[in-house]
Amino acid sequence: MFPEITDIINQLNPETIFEDRKETLRPLVEFIQTKVDKQEAIRINFICTHNSRRSHLSQIWGQVAAAYFKIPDVFCYSGGTEETALFPKVAETLLSQGFLVFKISKEKNPIYAIKYGVNAMPIIGFSKKYDSPFNPSSAFAAVMTCSQADNGCPFIVGAEKRIPIMFEDPKVSDNTPMQTQVYVERSLQIATEMFYVFSKILRREE
Repeated sequence: MFPEITDIINQLNPETIFEDRKETLRPLVEFIQTKVDKQEAIRINFICTHNSRRSHLSQIWGQVAAAYFKIPDVFCYSGGTEETALFPKVAETLLSQGFLVFKISKEKNPIYAIKYGVNAMPIIGFSKKYDSPFNPSSAFAAVMTCSQADNGCPFIVGAEKRIPIMFEDPKVSDNTPMQTQVYVERSLQIATEMFYVFSKILRREE
């Protein structure tokens, strides 16, 4: 991993997560552990309304946490109830936290490649509906990262498990002097919780 990301990881403190929040995260731990025990691929689709902020941060930090704890066959995705675009401040925040972020297309809904290590497979970031062909169609956990998506999608086709894990939208800080701070804080909160989740996974002994 890039050293700047490792530095951030070393500063994450799961002890800051309240017990009731750990209970919220527990179903995701259980889903991943069950898949590890069965030696099955672990597919997680993080879903919010616009697939522009929270779902991307969750996808990226989930993938990084899986790599850090060497949990194999983890594939993190993201989607929305509608397609918009990855919000530029998310890319800027990730860049400031040590990721290599570059556009590989420049249309209205640009496609980003996001790397967390020199030889790591880039995470592809762009806004899409949760049921886009880019995402898994079966045997995945649907993690609902916002209440609007959770309420607006009572049924996610193909989801093996549906898990609500809500995050406050950093969008509330847009066009304010607090924007940079709020996006960094939300990214670090999501990172902390994803690292807590994957730290609980017991790897199968070969």
